[in-house]
Amino acid sequence: MSEVKLAADVRTSFGKGAARSIRRENKVPGVIYGHGTEPVHVTLPGHELLLALRTANVLLSLDIDGKTELAIPKAVQRDAIKGYLVHVDLLLVKKGEKVTVEVAVETEGELAPGSFLVENVLNTLSVEAEATHIPTSVTVSIAGLEAGAAIHAKDIKLPAGTTLATDPEAVVIQILAAQAEEPAAETEAEGAEA
Repeated sequence: MSEVKLAADVRTSFGKGAARSIRRENKVPGVIYGHGTEPVHVTLPGHELLLALRTANVLLSLDIDGKTELAIPKAVQRDAIKGYLVHVDLLLVKKGEKVTVEVAVETEGELAPGSFLVENVLNTLSVEAEATHIPTSVTVSIAGLEAGAAIHAKDIKLPAGTTLATDPEAVVIQILAAQAEEPAAETEAEGAEA
């Protein structure tokens, strides 16, 4: 779990025009909420935030007017065409607090010899972990598996201090037999039209 320090400025101007002027300054408007507190509207440095968000479930240490707050990204809005950050929602967390987040499922190992395919039924798992020790991903071994094999959520070994929040019986990965497609037969009608 990586912790990234960012300076955040409280903002007092709201609306579409204010948000556009914030983004022109290479900053991102955002809101911080949680723990029953009033939402705090902030401006965050655009480039540093973009780099931080490359890490899944990153823990942000925000310096807001000399006070440090810990937060995790809850919702990130990006421009559909250009991909720049439009707005970010951050959830306040405390050390020792448990949070439920989605973590990526990664596979390792080689399947048994033959023509088999790996189907990732779930690309992420919902887990509960301490806010300062959120895993970035979980790794599943598919070594030696053959067609018909399935890995359920309950079969995945989670890091210490992390519990499963997804249905334990949910299929995460299944192994399928590769099927060859038969070539389509050309009809005389198709040849005659050409």
